[in-house]
Amino acid sequence: MSFLVLSGIDKRFGSVVAVDNLELEVDQGKLVAIIGPSGCGKTTTLRIIAGLERADAGRVYLRGKDVTSLPPEARTVGLVFQSYALFPHMTVESNVGYGLRGTTRRDRKRRVAELLRLVGLEEHTRRRPHQLSQGQKQRVALARALAPQPDVLLLDEPLAALDAALRISLRSELKSMLRQLGVTSLYVTHDQAEALALADRLAVMHAGALEQQGSPQQVYRQPQTPFVARFVGRANLWPVRITEVSNGQAVVHAGGEMFTAPAGQMREGDKAYLFFRPEDVQPGSGIPFQVKQAEYQGDRWEVQARRGALEVLVYLPADAPPESELELAFPPSTLKLLSRETDR
Repeated sequence: MSFLVLSGIDKRFGSVVAVDNLELEVDQGKLVAIIGPSGCGKTTTLRIIAGLERADAGRVYLRGKDVTSLPPEARTVGLVFQSYALFPHMTVESNVGYGLRGTTRRDRKRRVAELLRLVGLEEHTRRRPHQLSQGQKQRVALARALAPQPDVLLLDEPLAALDAALRISLRSELKSMLRQLGVTSLYVTHDQAEALALADRLAVMHAGALEQQGSPQQVYRQPQTPFVARFVGRANLWPVRITEVSNGQAVVHAGGEMFTAPAGQMREGDKAYLFFRPEDVQPGSGIPFQVKQAEYQGDRWEVQARRGALEVLVYLPADAPPESELELAFPPSTLKLLSRETDR
């Protein structure tokens, strides 16, 4: 059995379905990022794992033990919140050592010193939260959650209050620390780039349900539903109807052109989306498109182009500003069909 298992978890708040029959497994020492739009059930899932919310149905297993009915303090779970929730009247040292009450003074000081070295705050032991930067507060909150050596660390948007540059810097530090410690972690975020950079596995939620889980590469390159394709990264989705299936390949038409893609389970006559990423499009030859809009992003141009009713997002090199017309090629190996029946 996996280290942490959620089995058939349901949670409703009145008529609102917060979590719908959620099945999720986390292996020991791995970081799973739960991503999805606001209100999809990410934070509720964490609170159920922590024991702060009681599921209406389903079970939570930790280390093979059913902890569904245990109170939070009996679950060996660490929590890091977006707000940090530090005690304002306590020093950094006291905040980190708060969860170590019941241990000897010597052991407590040793563990606190060890964690403050890990997060780079060994020179700030006597400071109070109001004397710290946002990034330092986040480090203190992480050290406090890790102090009791929890079986599972739950992180709810821990970097959301930071500016963009600091977020990128701290997510690298966070990944390194969690790998070094081998802590099993669940990380909730709505930031796709953050999730892709940090996670061993992604779990994509939508309307309380789990849409897809897998490695970041699998979820990004092989989305199983139109929602996942749109939510994780940037996507082109052209509505098409399958006109022919032969030898596992489906034929579709879009913008007056014919395309082929693996048919999978789809059949002739099915409605689908032809999916591909902006970086998959090859400019320079192929089908002519009119440039509708171009935005310079520093490292590239992001170009919206049109051919009749079809629109495409394509990336161009930073040193190649777009002209009014582009010729674009669509390598068959990058094309995928997604059923429109799964488009919730």
